[in-house]
Amino acid sequence: MSTTTDGRVARLFGLTGDRWMRHANPWSVWTRFAVLPLLALAAWSRVWIGWWAVLAAALVLVFMVVNPLLFPPPRSTRHWASKAVFGERITSEKTQVPPQFARSRVPVVASSLQLVALAALVVGLVRLDLLLALTGLLFCQCAKAWFLDRAVLLFEDMKTRDPHYASWEY
Repeated sequence: MSTTTDGRVARLFGLTGDRWMRHANPWSVWTRFAVLPLLALAAWSRVWIGWWAVLAAALVLVFMVVNPLLFPPPRSTRHWASKAVFGERITSEKTQVPPQFARSRVPVVASSLQLVALAALVVGLVRLDLLLALTGLLFCQCAKAWFLDRAVLLFEDMKTRDPHYASWEY
């Protein structure tokens, strides 16, 4: 089986085997949503704390990398956040997904929106333009949530097709 780009990224973050279940803890998902705002705050803080902002950004990046390993497997995986992680796991471990999902433009559109919004955020941070930075941040977070919502739908579909995926939900 060939490896997907998502699969390579997952391995980079140490998401293999049982580590996915730790990442499926809703606390892991929701705290990762804080990473981008914290990075933006670290970048903006260069005005107040100078080069210490680099340390703040580095700490946020370390948190991002270790986050999937900080939390235990969830007691229940019947949460939207857990199912979103399972959908991401399916796309990272398989190169084939059901046709209705494979043809869907949502992942590409959501990722493109994230990229454009991230560019706006970066420009806003460089220029210290609060409105542009906040707009970029908001759109980036919304596009990520939209992508994760589609990942939930993928998991819901795949668990009816394959008992292996169904076993992830408890």
